[in-house]
Formats: sequence, structure tokens, C-alpha cells
Amino acid sequence: MKDYIRNQRGRMFESDFFEFFSKVHPASPFIFWIPIGVALLVYGFWEGLTTWKQAIPLLPLGFFTWQVAEYFIHKSIFHTFPGPTAHGFHHKYPDDDTRLVMPLPVSIALALIVGGALYLAKTPSVTIPYFCGILFGYLWYDFTHWSTHHREPLTEWGRKQRAHHMAHHFGDPDKNFGLSHMWMDRVLGTMMSRGEKKTDAAQEAGKQ
Repeated sequence: MKDYIRNQRGRMFESDFFEFFSKVHPASPFIFWIPIGVALLVYGFWEGLTTWKQAIPLLPLGFFTWQVAEYFIHKSIFHTFPGPTAHGFHHKYPDDDTRLVMPLPVSIALALIVGGALYLAKTPSVTIPYFCGILFGYLWYDFTHWSTHHREPLTEWGRKQRAHHMAHHFGDPDKNFGLSHMWMDRVLGTMMSRGEKKTDAAQEAGKQ
């Protein structure tokens, strides 16, 4: 018996108030966070707190740090406590386009925790570009997750990433935890092998 409902939105809360604020427009994280990330970098360069030479390696390091964190948050938190949570709801209603990106209160809380910890290091030359790399990695995750569920992929990588994530939803939820990438699943052995529960995953991916 399938435990998911295709091609429709679901209701998360009985309260109209909480239901309204549980929905997220997919543009909201980009409208909110891109100006903050760019402004933080510009401020760091303008004030001489960091330089391009430092930013060039630290931005991608932060980006990949997010991808590692994304994998473990998805695997060890979202799937350890799925139940009626937002992630459990997403698995039940995978096509609900109002719940494909992280709500701003959650991303703001995470940013305050990470940013606060980096601030305590008192090394802005390193922490400013590193934090911005994490932030841009998070935005890539939100974009990729929304795009994977909500539109046809435009590239070969996009088609592979979509198949990767749809296999997680409809083939085996204990595999393919990378949402914006596949490399962590390859490294840690959680990549769904070709042919493994392939039929259901492929059929469901074709319904997108």
C-alpha cells in the first residue's frame, strides 16, 4: 500500500492560522537571503575584513560544508523523526509545491546558530566568506529541491539528480539522502544501486 498521495496539495494543520504560515512561496528564501549574503561579502571587502584571495577558496569550502550538513540533517534528523513533521508531510504529499523550500524561521534560526558560532571565532577574514559559502550552498539546496519536484530538468545532470531524488521518495527512503547533490551518497554507500527497486521509482519519476 502506498503511503504517499500524488499530484495534490495537503493540509498540515487544522488551524487556518498555522496552515497559512506553514506554506512557503518558493521565491522567499532567495529574496530574503541573496541580498544578505551579497551585502555581507561586500561589507567584508569594503571594510578590509577579508579579501578575494581568502574568499576564493573559502566560498566553495562553505558550499560543500553545507552539502555535508544537508546530507546528515536529512538522514539523521528528518528521517529519524519523520512522523507528522514537515518532512513526513513532504513524503506523504511530494507534489505539494507550497512546501518545497525551507521556511524562513527555520533557515533564520540555523543561520543565527552557525553565524553566532563563527562570530565567536573572531576571525572575520575566514568566517565571512565561509559563512557566505554555507549560505549559498543552502540556497542551491532549496533551488534544486524545488526544481527537482516542480519542473522538467533542463540538463543531463538535472535529469540524473531528479531520478536520484525520486528514487528516494518512491524507491527506498533509506537511500539517496543527498538533495542537491549525489556525491555524499556515493562516498557513504547510501546510493541506490541501478536496478534496485528501479521500477517503482522510474514509474513515479515519469509522472512528474
